[in-house]
Amino acid sequence: MSKELERKTLKIICGTPDNPVKIGSVDIECYVLENEMRVLSQRGLLRALGMSEGGHGAPRLGGLSKFNEEIPELRLLSARLASPVEFQPYRGGRTAFGYEATILADICEAVLAVRKANLLKTKFHMRFADQCEMLMRGFARVGIIALVDQATGYDKVMTKRYYEEILQRFITPDLQKWTKTFPDDFYSELFRLRQWNSVNIRKRPGIAGKITVDIIYGRLAPNVLTALMEKTERDDKGRLKTKLFQHLTPEHGHPKLREHLLSVITLMNASPNWRVFYSLLNRARPLYNATLPLMLEYPDDDIHLLSK
Repeated sequence: MSKELERKTLKIICGTPDNPVKIGSVDIECYVLENEMRVLSQRGLLRALGMSEGGHGAPRLGGLSKFNEEIPELRLLSARLASPVEFQPYRGGRTAFGYEATILADICEAVLAVRKANLLKTKFHMRFADQCEMLMRGFARVGIIALVDQATGYDKVMTKRYYEEILQRFITPDLQKWTKTFPDDFYSELFRLRQWNSVNIRKRPGIAGKITVDIIYGRLAPNVLTALMEKTERDDKGRLKTKLFQHLTPEHGHPKLREHLLSVITLMNASPNWRVFYSLLNRARPLYNATLPLMLEYPDDDIHLLSK
C-alpha cells in the first residue's frame, strides 16, 4: 500500500459508538471502514488494555519495549502502534484513530510471551499481562473479526452482498434464446414416480410445472427462484410468457441448472416411488427460502407426499 493511501482519512460504513464489541467484561468501540478494514478505536484499545498514551495519543506498551530484543514481536507492535488508521468519526468532527482489530490479539500474545519468558518484574506489568490473558480467553484471532462484524451490523451487509453476487452470477439481464434444456429422461422419471399415463410425456398435468419449479429452480441457489419469478413476464391468464431458464446466465446459471438436473434425475432413477424420491431430494438438496409460498399449492392428495 502506498504512503498516499495510508494517509487517506477513511469513512465508516458500519458501526456506531453505541454498539461496541464485547470481550468478557470489556467494551471497545469498533467500526468497519470503507476499505472493509475492521478497526478498534484507539481509546477503546487503551481502556481495554489499561495502557497509557504516548505522544499524539499513541499507546505505549507499558514500558515493555525494553524487551524488544528478547521478544521480536514487541518491536513490530511498537511500529504498528505508532501508525494508527485515521477515519472520520461517526458524528463528524476531528479525525479519529484506530487500529486493525487483529492487533489486539497480537498485543496480548506478545505480552504473554514476555510473561512466559519470566521477564515481568513489576506489579503493573503483571496486571497488564493478566488483562491480556483475560482478553485472550474472550476471543480468538479469527473470532475478533466475527465479533466486530456482529457488533457493527456488517455481517448483514456481507450476507446481502453474498446474495447479490449469487444473483449476478445466475440471472442475466437479457432474455436468452430458447434451447432444449430439460431432457426427456427427466419427464419420463417424473411420470413414473407420479404414476401418470406415460404414453405422451409432452402432455403434462398442470401440476408438473409447479413440481418442476419446486424440485429444480427452488434448489439452485438462494433467492434465484424469487428473482426468476419476478423477472419473467406473465400473460393475461397469469401464465409465464417465457421459460425460467431463459433468464439464467449462459456461463454460470445454465451449467448449474444442468448439473442440478442430472443429480435430480439420478435420484429419480434410484427411487421406487415419489415419496422416497422427494425425501431423498430434501436431504440432498433442500429448498432455499422454503418459507416462501411460491409453488406449493398442490392438490390435497399431493400435499402429504410433498411434505414428507
